[in-house]
Amino acid sequence: MRLGINLGYWGLGMDADNIAVAQEADRLGYSVCWAAEAYGSDAATVLSFVAAKTERIDIGSAIFQIPARTPAMTAMTAATLDTLSGGRFRLGLGVSGPQVSEGWYGVKFDKPLARTREYVEIIRKAMSRERLVHEGAHWTLPLPGGPGKPIKLTVHPVREHIPLYIAAIGPKNLEQTGEIADGWLGIFFSPEHAALSLDPLKAGRAKAGQTLEGFDLCPTVTIAVGEDIKAGVDSQRSYAALYIGGMGSKEKNFYNQLTRRMGYEQAADEIQEKYLAKDYAGAAAAVPHDLIDATSLVGDTARIADRMQAYADAGVTTLTLAPAGFTLDERVQALRTGVEALERAGLA
Repeated sequence: MRLGINLGYWGLGMDADNIAVAQEADRLGYSVCWAAEAYGSDAATVLSFVAAKTERIDIGSAIFQIPARTPAMTAMTAATLDTLSGGRFRLGLGVSGPQVSEGWYGVKFDKPLARTREYVEIIRKAMSRERLVHEGAHWTLPLPGGPGKPIKLTVHPVREHIPLYIAAIGPKNLEQTGEIADGWLGIFFSPEHAALSLDPLKAGRAKAGQTLEGFDLCPTVTIAVGEDIKAGVDSQRSYAALYIGGMGSKEKNFYNQLTRRMGYEQAADEIQEKYLAKDYAGAAAAVPHDLIDATSLVGDTARIADRMQAYADAGVTTLTLAPAGFTLDERVQALRTGVEALERAGLA
């Protein structure tokens, strides 16, 4: 099992530290450094900066938002980042959510599965450098009746095939991800509830005549290093409450729905109710200790090594760490503990 690092969002006051974290991960032999975007910093610019400051570690978008860019623009960006980084780019995609898609980008959040499938088809065509022609429900290239003509990408990426990942939570999206992608970007993944994600992914791989062999299962997990388990769990409550309670509307919050499928229906209701009422402290307090402990790495090196073994046994191939600390020292220590725990578990 390989390790990754997720820098999260740029612009949160840790920007200089983020580069130091990426460089330390590069030095320690981490496989990939991911960057995120929502409605602040964009991931592409951050990744180009990280690529310039590192030597070996892959850079990945976790995620590029599908409503933010046309598929052809995403293909251009992927080809450019792969070229600039010397063949180190991984393309992660996601549909975002209705509030961001419609409120920030002005793109109707409808038929996300069909839109994602078309998006990936167009990217694959563009990246293959064939002349781009597509007729679908969401995009038609070239536009009919005008001056447009089929053209092809002028950039030659370093690799013929850039790995494509999709962030998916719901069963149908997971199944499609298994069918059309090279890897999966997960969140709030628990080895004890692995079937919730892996069964649909396997079904999708079967549709494509494939198995999970060679398919990169890449969840992001928070990591809090220390002897005090309760303190480590508590340090992640606000993060969990934000996603379970506030990422999306009351009717459509994918993280809340996942929490329910994991058996925490009552807690999911309470967290969302309090968060939407702006009782953020109450929402954080309502997140079950066991839920955080099951979906993250908390404790000393030995305990984290045991949990890493559980993730590996569940089938995870790249375990991406999101350090719970905010200082550079805390984040670097989490990176080093991750390597020590991986080696202790015999997974390096």
